[in-house]
Amino acid sequence: MDKVMIRMRMSAHDAHYGGNLVDGARMLGLFGDVATELLIRHDGDEGLFVAYDMVEFTAPVYAGDYIEAVGEITKVGNTSRKMKFEARKVIVPRPDINDSACDFLEEPIVVARAEGTCVVPKDKKRK
Repeated sequence: MDKVMIRMRMSAHDAHYGGNLVDGARMLGLFGDVATELLIRHDGDEGLFVAYDMVEFTAPVYAGDYIEAVGEITKVGNTSRKMKFEARKVIVPRPDINDSACDFLEEPIVVARAEGTCVVPKDKKRK
């Protein structure tokens, strides 16, 4: 199956809590974007996200962090597509050094994992 990856920097706008902490819902939004691309590649349609079967937040995410979200289809049903996702922190800001210093993490930090189900109605499938 295809894997999809997106990478983006969390901004001050993404920070929802004190200390520039980004809420977990932002990771779910990234997973939704990954799922959409997976469905487009597989079925030629954006499909619909039906449910998460499991969500786990494993490390904090802060404004300035670069997050890489990956996903893949693990099972194909008649109209359903089971998927798994992982979000990893790959770059972190270093304000202790200066305003623009950042470190690339040789070992990414897993910040969230999830599994879910999407559907593509039969009349929308093009592949």
